[in-house]
Amino acid sequence: MVGWKDQLLKQSIQPIQQFAYTHGKNATDSAMIIDAMDLLYSSRYDGFCLVSSDSDFTRLAARIRESGLIVYGFGENHTPKPFVAACSKFIYTENLVHLDRLVPHANSVVVPENHSSAQAHKDDHLASMLRTAVEGASNDDGWARLCRVGQMLTKRYPDFDSRTYGYHKLSDLITASSLFETSRRSFRKGSPPDIIVRDIRRKPKSPAK
Repeated sequence: MVGWKDQLLKQSIQPIQQFAYTHGKNATDSAMIIDAMDLLYSSRYDGFCLVSSDSDFTRLAARIRESGLIVYGFGENHTPKPFVAACSKFIYTENLVHLDRLVPHANSVVVPENHSSAQAHKDDHLASMLRTAVEGASNDDGWARLCRVGQMLTKRYPDFDSRTYGYHKLSDLITASSLFETSRRSFRKGSPPDIIVRDIRRKPKSPAK
């Protein structure tokens, strides 16, 4: 644990020692769950952040959400799916490093070497997620506000993150996928325009001559 000392001091974190009561049991997880429930019942907080890749915290996350609070989860890619699904939003720690590998956010998207511009065409699951979210957030003419698309993606897939696919923002991923057309539209007078997207399959066809 010596390696943690410098970071604890640097971040002004107070360490807490929890000794094991017997071999084969994790007393630390139990102590953290008890502390979390004490904090929950204090009614002082709007949300919790659980940093773990351990499925033992699945029920804790679900219980906190049952009380109407938001739960942010942070863990590695091997985190069990039930724990991921129990969180309001789950972020893989791998997406918090190697920022130099992500595409710089700009008006024109530059696709990284390990991601083709047609990745969503090659990844059926990704294409299905994006198209389902856009369709669910769209109006009668097929256009959907990108912010609502992002909300729907998070609600259905707590671990969805554009950085997983090499892009800083959802708008970059959408543009690079070639599955959608994008535009900008102001929904209130004087407000900045929002990005709107539409599945290219919903684009009206030109009338036959």
